[in-house]
Amino acid sequence: MSSDRFRLLFAKKASEAFRAAYSEEYAASGDEQVFNEEYLLQQLEQPKDPSMGRFALPVFRYGRLLGDKPPDIAVKVAGRMNELPGDSDLVRAEAAGGFINARVNPVELTSDTLDRVLSQGSHYGDSDLGRNRKYLIEYCSANIAKPYGVGHLRSTIIGNSLRRVFRKLGFDTIGINYLGDWGTQFGKMIVAYRKWGENVDLNSNAVKKLLDLYVRFHDEAKKNPSLDDQARAAFKQLEDGDPEAVRLWETFKSISLAEFDRIHRMLGVEFDIITGESFLNDKMDAVIERLEKAGLTRLSEGALVVPLDDPNLPPCLLRKGDGATLYATRDLAGLVYRWETYRFHESLYVVGSAQADHFKQAFKVIAMLEEAEGLVPSERMTGRVKHIDFGWVKFEGGAMATRSGNIIFLEDVTDKAVALAKEKILEKNPSLESIDETAHQIGVGAVIFSQFSVRRQKDVNFVWKEVLNFEGETGPYLQYTHARLCSLLRKYSGEITAEIDPALLAGAEEQRVIELLADFPAIVEDTARTYDPHLIASYLLRLAAAFNKVYQRKTSDGRSDKIISDDVNLSASRMALVKSVQTVLHEGLYLLGIEAPEEM
Repeated sequence: MSSDRFRLLFAKKASEAFRAAYSEEYAASGDEQVFNEEYLLQQLEQPKDPSMGRFALPVFRYGRLLGDKPPDIAVKVAGRMNELPGDSDLVRAEAAGGFINARVNPVELTSDTLDRVLSQGSHYGDSDLGRNRKYLIEYCSANIAKPYGVGHLRSTIIGNSLRRVFRKLGFDTIGINYLGDWGTQFGKMIVAYRKWGENVDLNSNAVKKLLDLYVRFHDEAKKNPSLDDQARAAFKQLEDGDPEAVRLWETFKSISLAEFDRIHRMLGVEFDIITGESFLNDKMDAVIERLEKAGLTRLSEGALVVPLDDPNLPPCLLRKGDGATLYATRDLAGLVYRWETYRFHESLYVVGSAQADHFKQAFKVIAMLEEAEGLVPSERMTGRVKHIDFGWVKFEGGAMATRSGNIIFLEDVTDKAVALAKEKILEKNPSLESIDETAHQIGVGAVIFSQFSVRRQKDVNFVWKEVLNFEGETGPYLQYTHARLCSLLRKYSGEITAEIDPALLAGAEEQRVIELLADFPAIVEDTARTYDPHLIASYLLRLAAAFNKVYQRKTSDGRSDKIISDDVNLSASRMALVKSVQTVLHEGLYLLGIEAPEEM
């Protein structure tokens, strides 16, 4: 959780109060760590009902340690906390069942929050949490010679968002696009191109034409199974460096890289390293040799495998009977290469949940190898490599498969979203400058936000009318709120500072906005902890909804309660709030990979 001064003070007081209220039990507990303020700070939760307090400390686990009922613990500790000297007016403790809730002084919270947001700007929520920690994040990982489909989108934007989040928190973060540029499928592509590609013009729509060849291969192979044998032979030629096979493979790869680069620029996605499976071809033998030397390999029907001694996981296949290596072999080589090259704190693989068993196998093999070699913990990557899985992207209720050609091209989706956005602009604000640019920002933003509408591990059902809905809990709604804030900022002629009268923002609506602004650093940290940008997306919706209640509020006589009025002091206070919300909304959208138009 965020280490703002209110949370720090609350955790410090709770630590002292536990020791004072339960001195004998504390001494006998033998678990001093759980009473330390650093530990207590990490246990603070956000009440689901904001009226219960700014944050809360659950005390259920202390029942066993202290031999008392959690509600009684909460009463005793909260009472002691409020008796402690120093800054007692900043944070008050209240017992509520098995929780100790925090009541923060609203004037102090307003002054502190607005000062931090306005002084730090886009750096609000930054931290040095990741100092001296290197994070690798692999995302996208599309296969070459195939179009960029909706199914690739989720990995790409989750990884891109996490890259931005971890960098904001001070981590040395490296984003990796690990392309599928090797394997038997390229034997299929080579055979298909040799048979049917002579008259195919690859100067336009090349990737889609390569997909047509790939789909045709599978259709023909159903009638003529010998084509699969030809594909295996063609891939063996590629592995052996046959000039003509290599030339075709390089052609497919260069076409795909150019197309992927165009799509990524359209999405605003960036990588630090672009590599592929083929990069690891000369690194697999060394890993296999280490596994053999450690006594972990076995021959099974002519194939080389690593038995995993796990009833839920089959043996990890390293090399087929014909000597061909596999995706798993290359991933093991990649794990070792990345560890030896970067000595990372964590290496994240943002890959769909369908690959869960594959990563369990790979990570288990690495753990067995490091154990067999007797490596000390500092020399091991075990525990540092993680599969950041996510649910399926389904189109109108069905999953997508490239082999059958049942793939929804991402660009078709974004083109339709951009066209719809342009129609809305022409209808609502035809005099807007840069209509095409704004329509692009809105359309692409709508598609990206749709993927963050649910938690990472849930499936996303891609339904046109929902993705392209420009009202409700959507990306365009957040962008429109941001544009509305920018409009207010353009209209205001005064200077915006935190030197305002916080009592003028004491209303329930304003206080809810301020509380949410204060939560932003914690939300960023929670996103990194859970590897789930959905937390930021849902937070931004709450923030926008809270501000719009302020914006749309009526006076007692039914008139609009304007943000900018003849009351100079009130206008200055409200505009400090407006600027703070605009700053956080802009930064939150940036962390999701979504642009924030200033006009719509």
